[in-house]
Amino acid sequence: MKNEKKDLDKNAWSKYNNKQVEEVFTFCEGYKNFMSTCKTERECVTEVIKLAKAEGYKDIEEIIRDKKKLQSGDKVFANNKGKTIALFIIGNEQMEKGLKILGAHIDSPRLDAKQNPLYEDSELVLLDTHYYGGIKKYQWVTLPLALHGVVVKKDGTVIDICIGEDENDPVVGVSDLLVHLAGDQMGKKGDKVVEGEDLNVLVGSMPLKGTKKDAVKANILKILKEKYDFEEEDFLSAEIEIVPAGKARDYGLDRSMVMAYGHDDRVCSYTSLMAMFDIKETDKTCCCLLVDKEEVGSIGATGMQSRFFENIVAEVIDKVEGYSDLKLRRCLTNSKMLSSDVSAAFDPNYPSVMEKKNAAFFGRGMVFNKYTGARGKSGCNDANAEYMAELRSIMEKHDVSIQTAELGKVDVGGGGTIAYILAQYNMEVIDCGVALHNMHAPWEVASKVDIFETMKGYRAFLIEV
Repeated sequence: MKNEKKDLDKNAWSKYNNKQVEEVFTFCEGYKNFMSTCKTERECVTEVIKLAKAEGYKDIEEIIRDKKKLQSGDKVFANNKGKTIALFIIGNEQMEKGLKILGAHIDSPRLDAKQNPLYEDSELVLLDTHYYGGIKKYQWVTLPLALHGVVVKKDGTVIDICIGEDENDPVVGVSDLLVHLAGDQMGKKGDKVVEGEDLNVLVGSMPLKGTKKDAVKANILKILKEKYDFEEEDFLSAEIEIVPAGKARDYGLDRSMVMAYGHDDRVCSYTSLMAMFDIKETDKTCCCLLVDKEEVGSIGATGMQSRFFENIVAEVIDKVEGYSDLKLRRCLTNSKMLSSDVSAAFDPNYPSVMEKKNAAFFGRGMVFNKYTGARGKSGCNDANAEYMAELRSIMEKHDVSIQTAELGKVDVGGGGTIAYILAQYNMEVIDCGVALHNMHAPWEVASKVDIFETMKGYRAFLIEV
């Protein structure tokens, strides 16, 4: 009974009165709206820019173009190809003293349309896909799916695509084999029940009158031409992401949780952003960094392994006090970062993969993962004990509920984040964020109080470090 009482005391809900619970719920309404609107990295960047401008942030390209300087208290953002964004609040101290960085990613597992995706088979038209990130492929069948993305024509015209989110829109989906004929399918291993090349999205079945060959495909192309003004060949320069259709919703009879597509890792992106907006002035310069491509190794021009972050910090230094390579190196080395990413919450349905005293639980607040990686900590960032102690002190001062966790039992699996990439600059980095059920599934679940406590933790970090 003592252990049960101790566990209950750890639950963050227990420290809130009714008015404070209402504050948690109100905060999560804003989060749900963000999640319902932002289902791709491009949509996230667009929304973040809109929100940032309302908070007084200016595009650093304008500062550079107009040859202006940045002063303490100035707020700027840098947009990298519409898929990654960095926000800065300029501090009172010299840049070489280091930055206070909140870093999260805004891409999520999904299906991507291939470059030549549209085809007709048996008077049905399908969209060929290539899945993105680590998914259980069988989870993506028989769901209502939506199409999000852009088509870029040869003349440079960018056409935004969003089909399946408005209540009057049609949805699309991937079919599954009926159980009456699924004897062989049901005998397969989970990773083979549905294979990657079978994740073809059904988009139409009505033929275009007067057309003899591929009449259904011709009708779909006609619809796309009339509504969006692009041709089939324009798929060659398109980025169409297929994601679960529908809004983020309250989860549980007590409405204590949120079900949404893309908690990983937009829950940490949103809480980082809201914490950043709460900071009005600061000693050291603060940065909120939201990046793309984490789910596929942080590669490419918009991933964390690109030079974007290093280059934009160099630009900020130049506009604050004049650039030198030594200032940049000192700035990055002296920085401290929270690598804001999700963790796995203990699920009573699947207890065997967790070691309970080193697992995260719903309702116990912000999760710190001193290290991630797999098995023998392979591929991890392992934060210093001194840094962990400093953060514990900060969280206690600001009454932030925290917990520590590993990502499952030692030999069961594991995962990684952007932490190890920033640690290469010799800065202090640790992983922390919100614990989830159903991570990487089309619909993930998070605790509202954990979301709120994480925002408080990020804010405390920006105030105190």
